Amino acid sequence: MNPAMDPDLTVARQRSSLLLLRLLLLVALLWSGLALGTFSLGSSPHRVLHDLLSEQQLLEVEDLSLALLQGGRMGPLSLPPYLPDLDPDCRELLLDFANSSAELTGCLVRGARPVRLCQTCYPLFQQVANKMDNISRAVGNSSESLSCARSLLMADRVQIVVILSEFFNSTWQKANCANCLTNKSEELSNNTLYFLSLFNHTLTCFENNLQGSTHSHLQLRNYSEVCKNCGEAYKALSNLYSEMQKMNELENKAESGTHLCIDVEDAMNITRKLWSRTFNCSVLCSDTVPVIAVSVFILFLPVVFYLSSFLHSEQKKRKLILPKRLKSSASFANVQENSN
Repeated sequence: MNPAMDPDLTVARQRSSLLLLRLLLLVALLWSGLALGTFSLGSSPHRVLHDLLSEQQLLEVEDLSLALLQGGRMGPLSLPPYLPDLDPDCRELLLDFANSSAELTGCLVRGARPVRLCQTCYPLFQQVANKMDNISRAVGNSSESLSCARSLLMADRVQIVVILSEFFNSTWQKANCANCLTNKSEELSNNTLYFLSLFNHTLTCFENNLQGSTHSHLQLRNYSEVCKNCGEAYKALSNLYSEMQKMNELENKAESGTHLCIDVEDAMNITRKLWSRTFNCSVLCSDTVPVIAVSVFILFLPVVFYLSSFLHSEQKKRKLILPKRLKSSASFANVQENSN
């Protein structure tokens, strides 16, 4: 349809012209009041209008001005009727995806530091995935649903809906959030819940033992209480993290370089930095004692070898062996003595 021949557009233009004419008449009336001296030039424009018009007429003038700024239409702006638009069901799907995407984006940003992406945002991620499935899935293979999916996913070069969906999926995969969840990604796994519980317990132990140490800012703080009282909690957390790593490697033998979910890794990194760098604590590992014992044994092996060699050689020196000549001469002397 030709826009110039649209009856709705023609009526809108006529109303705009009428409103403009009424505003011009009002300006002429104000000018005549100024010329007759009814109003002074020092008066403010709003004061002049208030003196000339009643409250109801003043509100009508403001509505007329807003209507002219809106192109002659009263009420909210809307798309021209000759432009293509989405059907109500398709627009509702788009709005649902927009609201879910906004909620998920806010959750991801709020959980950036310290990292709390997987444990706080997994319900919103599932919600966005479901909304995307509703858009892309052609229910009943109807022409309306196919048209809606085509309009929202393939109608333009940018494809905003597709880009947002791919961004959320790639972020979720990089964070390895599936490693923290159950198989159906409906809730956190038992290992993750247990790890987070130990992590919170360890941080609480740190905080409680730090409150008792009061030192001046000029002196080095003594964290011996933290190291002594929180060693068992830190050791339990570290052992659980190692076990989770081993289990993850066994479950993903075909995939190289697999990681735990980012929430667990970041929590362990924070704890290790506090323990080793801030508090300068250390824990004797269970494998240290056997390693030290084997090292000492290997170190003393040369000493034992040379000592045994020395003792064995000394014993050989003590055994005197007579030469054969000495034996023959001694026997000949005995024979002579017997003959005499």
